[in-house]
Amino acid sequence: MTGTARSSANLDERRRRLLYRSWHRGTREMDLIMGRFADAAISELTDAEIGELERLADVPDPELYAWLTGSRPVPDNYDLAVFRRLRDFHALRQIE
Repeated sequence: MTGTARSSANLDERRRRLLYRSWHRGTREMDLIMGRFADAAISELTDAEIGELERLADVPDPELYAWLTGSRPVPDNYDLAVFRRLRDFHALRQIE
């Protein structure tokens, strides 16, 4: 998979920008983790959840990856509902 499988045609500008950022993180692993999650969830997230995902998108790849894989604890200010959804989505993809 080389990138998003989801069209951004029906998304508002904020969601389109976040979808793009999710697929262009800098490391391929995080592109796949964030991008696949964004493909699946971006249209159903509330504005508040979009804000949380934007905050996560600002976290450097190595740090976010460590939180997602459990090799480092998640700081309380990032252990939010969207982070947990992203982590669980990633964990379910590992099983498939």
